[in-house]
Amino acid sequence: MLAYSLEKLKRQFLEYIEVEKGRSLKTVENYDRYLSRFLAFSKLKNPEDVDDGAVREFRLWLNRQPGAEENGRAGTLKKKTQNYYLIAIRVFLKYLARIGVKSLPPERIELAKIAERSLDLISDDELNRLLLAPDGTDLKSLRDKAILELLFSTGLRVSELCSLNRDINLKQDELSVRGKGEKVRVVFLSPTAKAAVKAYLDKRTDIDEALFIGVGPKQINEPRKTGGRGVGRLTPRSVERIVKHYAVKSGITRKVTPHIIRHSFATDLLRNGADLRSVQAMLGHASINTTQIYTHLTDQHLKEVHKAFHNRARR
Repeated sequence: MLAYSLEKLKRQFLEYIEVEKGRSLKTVENYDRYLSRFLAFSKLKNPEDVDDGAVREFRLWLNRQPGAEENGRAGTLKKKTQNYYLIAIRVFLKYLARIGVKSLPPERIELAKIAERSLDLISDDELNRLLLAPDGTDLKSLRDKAILELLFSTGLRVSELCSLNRDINLKQDELSVRGKGEKVRVVFLSPTAKAAVKAYLDKRTDIDEALFIGVGPKQINEPRKTGGRGVGRLTPRSVERIVKHYAVKSGITRKVTPHIIRHSFATDLLRNGADLRSVQAMLGHASINTTQIYTHLTDQHLKEVHKAFHNRARR
């Protein structure tokens, strides 16, 4: 095989994961950034020059990079973020092995150990107050009510919610969504969510294809001249602001995001007896290991054992 530089092989790899593997443009951009940073630091030109020492030096450099401030003090780059770089290098090396280019075996790269992920959750009472917070009959209130109810009913990611179009069939209790990795899954609508979405759609008079749109005078009254591309479609950042607004309105002092509502969706299912595999499918997790972060929060059996047998002599 002809000798190629690492830079050229990187470009081929990025084209491969975009076209043949079907990765999103955002994923391709991330891999490009991670790999470019490694190549710029190591100054390596040829694939056979990638060795344990080059990767080790890069890991040391990453570990000493400044990260977000915590408790008023500057921190270092989080282990989880460092692992994103290592994963990108490992996947790139797997690609090189696949096309017969000699380089460092990908299995030689081990990820950094990270602390078990903790979840920020809101209580059932706080969740109920949040869902009831949009209580008006104007278009904005009806839209916001539909957003909150749909997030809790389906466990959608905020990007998935924003990509929905208004042509959903509310006569059915389910809809298909395209999630990470272009994978399609089915999510389910509760009667409350269906009623909220119907009330919102019945109030709309525009022709925008997007399910959730901006409702200010500019968005509603401006003629659509974009061929149905949905210029009024809400962005994930807009939905985050909407959720934050109603969290404050309902008296919740902690930070609330669409992803926390997704956590509430998962824990609600598990606490009520749903099995882990089903919750994994509904959340669209590629690995059940990701779903398992919820299990320690929902094991009622352990709580009952503790209550029944702990410190009985002092009762």
